Amino acid sequence: VAQSLGTRAVIAIRVNPDVSAGGHAKISTGKADNKFGVSFSEAERLYAQAANNAGLKPVGVTCHIGSQITELAPMAEAFAKMRGLVERLRAEGLGVERLDLGGGLGVPYFNQPTPPTPDDYARMIARTMGGLDVAYSFEPGRMICANAGVLLARVLHIHERPEGRKFAVLDAGMNDLIRPAMYDAYHDIRPVKPRAGEPVVYDVVGPICETGDTFTRDRALPPLEAGDVVAFMSAGAYGAVMSSEYNSRLLVPEVLVKGGDWAIVRPRPTYEDMLAREAPAPWL
Repeated sequence: VAQSLGTRAVIAIRVNPDVSAGGHAKISTGKADNKFGVSFSEAERLYAQAANNAGLKPVGVTCHIGSQITELAPMAEAFAKMRGLVERLRAEGLGVERLDLGGGLGVPYFNQPTPPTPDDYARMIARTMGGLDVAYSFEPGRMICANAGVLLARVLHIHERPEGRKFAVLDAGMNDLIRPAMYDAYHDIRPVKPRAGEPVVYDVVGPICETGDTFTRDRALPPLEAGDVVAFMSAGAYGAVMSSEYNSRLLVPEVLVKGGDWAIVRPRPTYEDMLAREAPAPWL
């Protein structure tokens, strides 16, 4: 296509540095058995091949080894390998202008080790990459937006079993916030107006007919009653974007807040809106 337009498409090649990192197996992307990227030997071959193609212009290499990384050592290992790749490509006479180091620096979630700060991250990169004349790209992702959003849910009822287990059943479900079901992710849960009294241990669940529709088990919270509103903290990353209409549940409205101002930026759809997207087949 580029050649037909009389131009060269600017490209970068993603490399798999074979470094294990990430807060969960499903968000680790930098090991050799993950689907992402090509090996170093493949990258060198493909880079040279692209440089000799009239329609391609390779300008850089990129990597991303995982998400929710709470220590710098695996990143430093991967970045050192990427530096070596850049130096080998240049030694072969190939130009490398850009190096994308991906993202993955952990969010300070409430129950996990405090991750390194962006300043710590920058100092590590300066040590690892010092003197390498290249333009860097970074993909901070969840570190920016995770703690900027909450999911509000209302308690539908408290279901108590004879043996004493208490379920706090919410109007929010796994379709609204799938991370606990998919990644065993922890979200701090805070009543908007906490009730007085000793903490009570709850399993906090949604209303969907799936055992996986469970946000947390054995969580000590202030006493809850039907009608109370709770906030799931750190829901600004992989909340709305991974939500669905599973079980014919309407997507929640999204509200943007700044100081004392707020606006609905995505209204809740109606059932008519949802069903209108399902056109009947012409033979029915």
